[in-house]
Amino acid sequence: MLDGLIRTQIEPGLNSLGRMLAGRGVTADQVTLAGFGLALLSAGAIVVEAYALAFVLILLGRLADGLDGAVARATALSDRGGFLDITLDFAFYGLVPAAFALADPDANALAAAILLLAFYVNGASFLAFAVMAEKKKITTDQRGVKSLYFTTGLMEGAETVIFFLAFCLFPAFFSPLAYLFASLCAVTTTSRILLGWRTF
Repeated sequence: MLDGLIRTQIEPGLNSLGRMLAGRGVTADQVTLAGFGLALLSAGAIVVEAYALAFVLILLGRLADGLDGAVARATALSDRGGFLDITLDFAFYGLVPAAFALADPDANALAAAILLLAFYVNGASFLAFAVMAEKKKITTDQRGVKSLYFTTGLMEGAETVIFFLAFCLFPAFFSPLAYLFASLCAVTTTSRILLGWRTF
């Protein structure tokens, strides 16, 4: 929901930084992998309950996630880069709830499992829509230049980061926040299924 608005605000700066990195020989895939490394570190910080550190690492990792596309646009977009980016994005989305479950299984495991289920179904609907859109030659640039079709929804990347940061700020409230997030993901999934039913 917020991705389009945020993109218009930060994309010029990201593109400028992306051009600078590309000019120094940094590749988009390197930025993607660096971002995933930060995601792994953030999950590790959550497991040991270093939530302030996790907060910073999540922010840095998401900065890298925005920068890889900027570097790619400054050089050349590739299917391999798009594939790597979306795969590691989904891995990051799963890492954070799993890390909270490991940090405090008694308090967090059930809520984390429900949230991961919501992510699983939401991700399946997102990727399935992208595949069918490709078959139908349907395109969009609502979320910028992407390697695959991005459908809009109530819960997108920006909202995911906001909830993840809220988890780190208020770890004692992980469970209610996770249940709320899962419910909102279910709304997004339902709307995408309805959209797919009408479109295809």
